[in-house]
Amino acid sequence: MTTMTDASVREFKMPDVGEGLTEAEILKWYVQPGDTVTDGQVVCEVETAKAAVELPIPYDGVVSELRFPEGTTVDVGTAIIAVRVAGGAPAPVPAQAEAAAPAAPEAPAAAATASAPAPASAEEAKPAARQPVLVGYGVSTSATKRRPRKGPEVTVLAPAQPELNGHAPAADSPRPLAKPPVRKLAKDLGVDLTAVTPSGPDGIITREDVHAAATPAAVTAPAPVAAAPAAPAPAASYDGVRETRIPVKGVRKATAAAMVGSAFTAPHVTEFVTVDVTRTMKLVEELKQDKEMQGRRVNPLLLIAKALLVAIKRNPDINASWDEANQEIVVKHYVNLGIAAATPRGLIVPNIKDAQDKTLPQLADSLGELVATAREGKTSPSAMQGGTVTITNVGVFGVDTGTPILNPGESAILAIGAIKLQPWVHKGKVKPRQVTTLALSFDHRLVDGELGSKVLADVAAILEQPKRLITWA
Repeated sequence: MTTMTDASVREFKMPDVGEGLTEAEILKWYVQPGDTVTDGQVVCEVETAKAAVELPIPYDGVVSELRFPEGTTVDVGTAIIAVRVAGGAPAPVPAQAEAAAPAAPEAPAAAATASAPAPASAEEAKPAARQPVLVGYGVSTSATKRRPRKGPEVTVLAPAQPELNGHAPAADSPRPLAKPPVRKLAKDLGVDLTAVTPSGPDGIITREDVHAAATPAAVTAPAPVAAAPAAPAPAASYDGVRETRIPVKGVRKATAAAMVGSAFTAPHVTEFVTVDVTRTMKLVEELKQDKEMQGRRVNPLLLIAKALLVAIKRNPDINASWDEANQEIVVKHYVNLGIAAATPRGLIVPNIKDAQDKTLPQLADSLGELVATAREGKTSPSAMQGGTVTITNVGVFGVDTGTPILNPGESAILAIGAIKLQPWVHKGKVKPRQVTTLALSFDHRLVDGELGSKVLADVAAILEQPKRLITWA
């Protein structure tokens, strides 16, 4: 058995793509063994506790091995891909492959050996000390053991991971093709994967295939005796499945931990106000026709965000955080305005940096970019760090209002309810007006009732009379 290490192989380790993250899940591989890669080329997409991030490879060469399949959660500092760099010696061939392969001519081998320049010293023989860490605290310095290979171009994965990204296992293995979540679903439902007909690409068994295989089992169960009354049918279920278990990880896991920590650390107080926003809605329609706003995203959220920024300028102490270690209140002289966004991976809160300095067109551009990036799942971890105050718009779901929980490290969060046409007393008469309810939650350790009430009242006053955006700015 060959024990020599291939000096031409570089291992790319899972970097800390946030600050202090410990693990990330491999969502998708963009390359396969044998593919040629270049420095800076994106090779995979991973999901951290904060966002989905694309990872570039820092080497030129040929992919020799993918260490983990899609769907695997990997610790930071663990090698996830091996690349044979240009100019290196070919990978050593294990003894089994050498015995099966025909003998190679000695002369070319000797010539190749003679032409390979020897390193001048032990230091030069070491690989380049390039660290594939994007940001954070670096990677583990412990050595990584390499797996044995069957040949120069064959990748051998761990026994528990026989398939990778839909590629078939060895021909002598009858194990059906299915990703780990699908295997777990089949196990939970008692479905034998060898009896399931695959419908996915390359013969992969999908969740739908497992559900379809589970349904007939319930239909073919022994029928009750004819004389006995028919048993009541089970409650309606999704595709015949009574329960579905979803692993809590990534963004959803981090959100849950953050919300629990915030709810039981900061004493929350929530105040509500119902306000006539008819004039604000008219201004929204006028701005849509304005030349300066052409091509920009103009909606009520834009003016509500601007109203909150003006209210913070008038009441700067609301824009603060609680420093538990030093027992200090830290007042921020900048506003990183967070916007809560629901994505398929869970709730994220990216923020607009230095929002207080932006004009209305600039704020519209920032909001549009933030929403588009969140929908594509490309929000970077840095975009979700350093927020000071947050807005959450529950009105888009038709909800009147809610009691929002503070984003960790912030002192206030504003919830916007649905804007509806309602009867309202206007100029002494009951008229149909556009009305919404706002809710402001704040940390009562550093924001008392007076300050919180002033901020909420200012936001409501601006939305009722949007000309105050000019007179109060």
